[in-house]
Amino acid sequence: MSLRISGNRQLKTLPGLDTRPTSSRVRSALFNIWQGEIDNCSWLDLCAGSGAMSAEALSRGAKSVTCIEQSSRACTIIGQNLQQIAINQTFQVLKGDVLQRLKSLAGQQFDRIYFDPPYASNLYQPVLEEIAVYKLLHPDGELAVEHSPSFELPQITTLEICLQKVYGHTAVTFYCPSPS
Repeated sequence: MSLRISGNRQLKTLPGLDTRPTSSRVRSALFNIWQGEIDNCSWLDLCAGSGAMSAEALSRGAKSVTCIEQSSRACTIIGQNLQQIAINQTFQVLKGDVLQRLKSLAGQQFDRIYFDPPYASNLYQPVLEEIAVYKLLHPDGELAVEHSPSFELPQITTLEICLQKVYGHTAVTFYCPSPS
């Protein structure tokens, strides 16, 4: 299977069901919501899959992208996809467990974070807590979490839900840092 991002660029994906690419409808909606916020931003993509969201961010002017993905095969494809998109931009693909890799990012902050784990995983609460503990979200940044519409995301004390959207079988919840 292949995906297309803005500018009609084709991306590679893994065959089969190892990754679940974000639909073009949801991807388009998210980038419309964040329109004007991507240019020159630092982007973090958690459970990156094919890297399509990060490739889209690069194509819209993100200055840097960091992807975390557990699958070695997916990391190879992400690297290939981002290599063909990046122009005077930096990117890194980190292989491994998302919770362990988040610890390695302590001290960094990201303007936009996209988190799209397997819907049936138990990653939502611990990952959101780690983002808060390590202060990975810039004070003016936003975090978007993709999930099933029937799943209620946890409340995190230093993050507040600022927007929720549902697109068929997919929901996206946006978190902003809580005012101090």
